Amino acid sequence: QVRLVESGEGLVQAGGSLRLSCIASGRTFRDLCMGWFRQAPGKEREFVAGVNWGTTTEYADAVKGRFTISRDNTKNAVSLQMDNLKPEDTAVYYCAAGGTLAAVRYRPTSWGQGTQVTVSA
Repeated sequence: QVRLVESGEGLVQAGGSLRLSCIASGRTFRDLCMGWFRQAPGKEREFVAGVNWGTTTEYADAVKGRFTISRDNTKNAVSLQMDNLKPEDTAVYYCAAGGTLAAVRYRPTSWGQGTQVTVSA
């Protein structure tokens, strides 16, 4: 069982930046593909970004060019650097894991507890 713990919750003004981190345990990190999802009030949870075992990444259209996902296999960590934040980025952000990048995007097998990101206008 993979345990995922997010950090980096925050309140930021529009145009600002925030960095989320997620630490994984319970399984060899190099075997995992990792991703980030978000859920805004009244909306369904949606894919934000994913990274495979190395450096191949995928992004939702809404965040391309603004968000960057990266992983550090020495720290069992995946991060999401969020720049030029917009009020519509306000949501609870969840870390996710899966066996492949496609699995992370469409059928994650593990979830973190979520961390709140609020962007004020």
